[in-house]
Amino acid sequence: MSPNTTGANQALMDRDLKVLWHPCTQMKDHERLPLIPVKRGEGVWLEDFEGNRYIDAVSSWWVNLFGHSNPRINNALKEQVEKLEHVILAGFSHEPVVALSERLVAVTPPGLSRCFYADNGSSAIEVALKMSYHYWKNSGKPRKKNFVNLSNSYHGETLGALALGDVALYKDTYQPLLMDVITAPSPDAYNREPGESWEDYALRQFAAMEQILADQHEEICAVVVEPLIQCAGSMRMYHPIYLTKLREACDRYNVHLIADEIAVGFGRTGTLFACEQASITPDFMCLSKGLTAGYLPLSVVLTHDRMYDAFYDDYDTLKAFLHSHSYTGNPLGCAVALATLDIFRDDDVINRNKALSRHMADSVAHLQDHPNVGDIRQHGMTLAIELVKDRRTRAPFPWQERRGLRVYEHALTRQAMLRPLGNVVYFMPPYVITEEQISHLAQVASEGIELAVK
Repeated sequence: MSPNTTGANQALMDRDLKVLWHPCTQMKDHERLPLIPVKRGEGVWLEDFEGNRYIDAVSSWWVNLFGHSNPRINNALKEQVEKLEHVILAGFSHEPVVALSERLVAVTPPGLSRCFYADNGSSAIEVALKMSYHYWKNSGKPRKKNFVNLSNSYHGETLGALALGDVALYKDTYQPLLMDVITAPSPDAYNREPGESWEDYALRQFAAMEQILADQHEEICAVVVEPLIQCAGSMRMYHPIYLTKLREACDRYNVHLIADEIAVGFGRTGTLFACEQASITPDFMCLSKGLTAGYLPLSVVLTHDRMYDAFYDDYDTLKAFLHSHSYTGNPLGCAVALATLDIFRDDDVINRNKALSRHMADSVAHLQDHPNVGDIRQHGMTLAIELVKDRRTRAPFPWQERRGLRVYEHALTRQAMLRPLGNVVYFMPPYVITEEQISHLAQVASEGIELAVK
């Protein structure tokens, strides 16, 4: 059963399917699976054209932090649009981008002192890759041109970012177009031995990364990781000790560390930035998604002065970083990002989220022994439930059966938007969600799981 799809909803869907090609979608699915046309949003709720409402349990793909149509962010956007909508950032500047850069330098890990802006997460990754490679070239080390990633990682869809990923569903088709990278085994705690702790498994897995760096560091520009959560890689999670050891090794072998905090930054893991839990500062930190609380596309790469200084020279040395995007540092996006940081500062968001995180864990605790639940894992405000054919062996359901999709379809009938990652059902809601709404999501997910595993 699906929500009401007649009348106004159907009219917009018919128009949509004549002209749109939707992202991350096999469009043929919509011959049977209705699109959900959204008319308005408020708080955690999305509402269609016939009054059906859905809790946005995945923050519209991990971007929305403080609810739809947030009055404080709305006001910041309205005020800025009356002053300046956009200006090039080459040779020009504006107050919102300066203020945002000052704020980001103040709240990110110590030592990150320079901000380079782009349009979206993938673009930020591309900036970091090019900047790392170019740094070593400017520093007289042209042999450094390789990158190291983790198995099961995901860093975006542009070709450089896609090359750094290791999720076959997204990458395999385009492999002939991609640069080669070196892949180290993930510290993903799902794969630990019975009785083995997350920390011990992370330390054991780090040995392979250490060996790669020891053997090939003279040809490696940087290691690229998603700190603590491999989000598009089925929300697999790991212990922060891996990041601590990785920072030490990168320093020892003279290799950059790129932290892709595009999805995990801004409170998703329980701290403002995931790197805080390992007490490290990366050489590059890529931010997007929550940076503008789901309002506008904007991304930023933060790095340190040593990086900046390697490009600072007379023009005719050709050491400048000649990379740009048309909407780099857009004032509207910067104004929204400043309002987002104001909410973090004024509303004690991180501490409030701790109580919500505990309630999220408690709400699904009854599924721990479910015969088709292989794992329940959580970092802060991100919780994932992995469906399996057999809990004892963790044998997966065949992906072709699309069990997770059944949970999604059920949730739509129960006022919830739970879009799974394969057979992984997860919660990554806006921080304005209430404990009652979390309990409702848990109940809906439980019902959906029972239907999906039949």
